Amino acid sequence: MDMGEVARRLRADDQLSIAQIRELLGVSRAQIDDWLRGVPVPEWTKRPNAKDELRARAVDLRRSGHTVPGIAEQLGVARSTAWQWTKHIPLAGDPADAERRRANARRMTDARWERHRSERAVHRRRLAAESAARIGPLDERDLLLLGSVIYWCAGTKATPARPNERVELVTADARLGLMFLRFLDALGVARSDLSLRVLLQEAADPASAVSWWADHLGAPVEDFRAPHRKRLPPMPVRPDQSADRHGRLRIRVCHSRDLYRTIEGVLDALAEPADVPDGEAR
Repeated sequence: MDMGEVARRLRADDQLSIAQIRELLGVSRAQIDDWLRGVPVPEWTKRPNAKDELRARAVDLRRSGHTVPGIAEQLGVARSTAWQWTKHIPLAGDPADAERRRANARRMTDARWERHRSERAVHRRRLAAESAARIGPLDERDLLLLGSVIYWCAGTKATPARPNERVELVTADARLGLMFLRFLDALGVARSDLSLRVLLQEAADPASAVSWWADHLGAPVEDFRAPHRKRLPPMPVRPDQSADRHGRLRIRVCHSRDLYRTIEGVLDALAEPADVPDGEAR
């Protein structure tokens, strides 16, 4: 009989503890644990959880209407512990009182973080101003590069299954849409060749959505086609966007095969490695 079998017999038949088996066999705790994997633990070695009684009392207090801070103070435990024990039991109190507590919690949080948020906002505005000052005016080459990259990131691309070389971009960001329109203007694309349409969630207001996009793009409302309602995936919430949803803007360029190939050529040029002398390996 090997030592592993001896350890399992001592555990199962003689009901010895791990410390007793280690003392008899003179091996490490890890080795004992490996040998005894799957062997039931003797009942006499099991110790009751000292906090079971406290947990039960916390549950009873919560059901009787006590708050988590009150339970923590009464039982002498951390608030996080009291919350973990009782989070599955909602308080069935006065809704108005619950709303007052939530409002007070929000006020306390705002007061605690007000200075940090103010400093963070000042820092953000300073960095934005510094970045804008570094950019300066954009020339035609800048717009060609930016517009091509914007389109290749957010626009429709031709595939072997759908080899349709048509320029069409959908975006929820008004700044991106405005930059793309500036790119098209720089390339001499006439506004009459553009199809602007707002894609809306089912519950959105078409008139206000079109007006919102027209204001942000500096385009007449008459330039937009009738909004299209469709079931869209939820848009991410960004700090610079209102809670109201204004849909997404679709910019489609008519007769745009050559424009598509121009954009693709710019991307190919940007992806090329730097020029090297003739005869050297790239």
